[in-house]
Amino acid sequence: MQQSSVPMAGRSSSVTWECDCLAHRFGNAADNGSRQPRYPTDMTDREWTAVRPLDNGIKWRAMPADFPPWDRMYAFFRRWRDHGLVGEFHDRLRARARLMVGRDAEPSAGVIDSQSVKADAVVRADSRGFDGGKLVNGRKRHVVVDTLGLLLGVMVTAADTGDRTAARVLLKQVGDAHHRLALVWADGGYTGSLVEHCLAAFALVLAIVKRSDDMRGFVVLPKRWIVERFFAHLMRTRRLARDFERRTTSAEAMIYSSMTLLMTRP
Repeated sequence: MQQSSVPMAGRSSSVTWECDCLAHRFGNAADNGSRQPRYPTDMTDREWTAVRPLDNGIKWRAMPADFPPWDRMYAFFRRWRDHGLVGEFHDRLRARARLMVGRDAEPSAGVIDSQSVKADAVVRADSRGFDGGKLVNGRKRHVVVDTLGLLLGVMVTAADTGDRTAARVLLKQVGDAHHRLALVWADGGYTGSLVEHCLAAFALVLAIVKRSDDMRGFVVLPKRWIVERFFAHLMRTRRLARDFERRTTSAEAMIYSSMTLLMTRP
């Protein structure tokens, strides 16, 4: 971010730093203008150049000591979450990322899948459940990604929510937001009446990619590896290694934030 030094009145040897970020406007970052990067989440100048036109704030809770208190940052996060600004910011960056690699800003195909993760003790019983197939007590992340593996939509539910049940809601949301979307690949857990429902209700072709009966061990399946790579990225984000959020909307916002970080990396 751009900074400038200004001599302080009566103290010719001291300088203060001016910047339009929240840390300088409300916090104590102006007292430490020469701070060196020290946190894994510190942005490089190149990353900030990509993010700055789209954002005017910073993240909460794990704030560096030279930024405002975390609860002040959480107030911004809560406002962005409740007004859908976290997702909106992510979507603008995704459109730019697609254009940079020669794709249309809006996708025409995607992949849907779910991931069950253990929930922390702060997650209340009314938003958690037990996934009998994966033997996980917690929550489930239902996602749709494009063919580059970039997030198109996410919905977090209790882990005992069926994939087909969640897909009816999520695919409608994604279809409404991305009008060019015409084809979505899925695994065998999405078979049945959902295929006909998607075609009739959303004009969306749901193509099922199954393992053949003679397959043994790990096999890379067409298209499905894209969403599996997406989940692998989420698990590299420490806060998403399990679900720590009291509200499912906060859990969804954290997933958007993780993908935003990925898209700003060189």
